[in-house]
Amino acid sequence: MLSEYAEATPSDNTASDKQAGWWSRVLRVEWLGQTIASLSWIASVLAYGISSSGDWLQLLAASAWLLANIASVATSKD
Repeated sequence: MLSEYAEATPSDNTASDKQAGWWSRVLRVEWLGQTIASLSWIASVLAYGISSSGDWLQLLAASAWLLANIASVATSKD
């Protein structure tokens, strides 16, 4: 009975494992492509200027897309 507690097993969720998993999700082609596309969309809206309500809606949509991409990496269980 004491031997069960005496043997320490390594944790499956160490900080380095979590960081390695995060980097593997960030470096996926799908995630990188969508993030670059959303950042480009934001940059184009800002470069051309915001002169109407449609421009604000485009900026909002691109920003929401970027936030969704970031959230998917932060909450993924892969």
